[in-house]
Amino acid sequence: MDFENLTRILAIDFGTKRIGLALTDPLMTFSYPYKTIANDQKLWITLKNVIDEMGIKKIILGYPVKESGEKSTSTVNVEKFHKNLIEKYQIEIILWDERYTSVIAQENIMNSVSKKSKRRDKGLLDQNSAAIILQEYLRTIENGKNKPPQYELL
Repeated sequence: MDFENLTRILAIDFGTKRIGLALTDPLMTFSYPYKTIANDQKLWITLKNVIDEMGIKKIILGYPVKESGEKSTSTVNVEKFHKNLIEKYQIEIILWDERYTSVIAQENIMNSVSKKSKRRDKGLLDQNSAAIILQEYLRTIENGKNKPPQYELL
């Protein structure tokens, strides 16, 4: 098998200050936290470099909604970011419900990171949240559901 030409999926946990990124392995069987990038003037160049270097074929974008399913301020920010992603990159983008991912990520960090100072790293939380979003997406696909739960913007 030619591993050089395999593609990956990128998950994004969007934040107004930091953006957590996670990737699949080349065979797209599991996700892992990749990095946290600053949401600054270099954002689009940094994202383009990740997309090109890692052979990204699809983006799973965390979509924050309230417990009731209603939109929040964060939802509106993600929708603007989603629109910019579509305009800048010719790549499939799926909006994915990200409720509870930060809580799960925090639990995972508490159980796997021994240094207290490292556990306080907010960037670590962002990239782990992205990995959980991506793992949930992969699990849904693996279970054979034709249409994973996702959101469409009009």
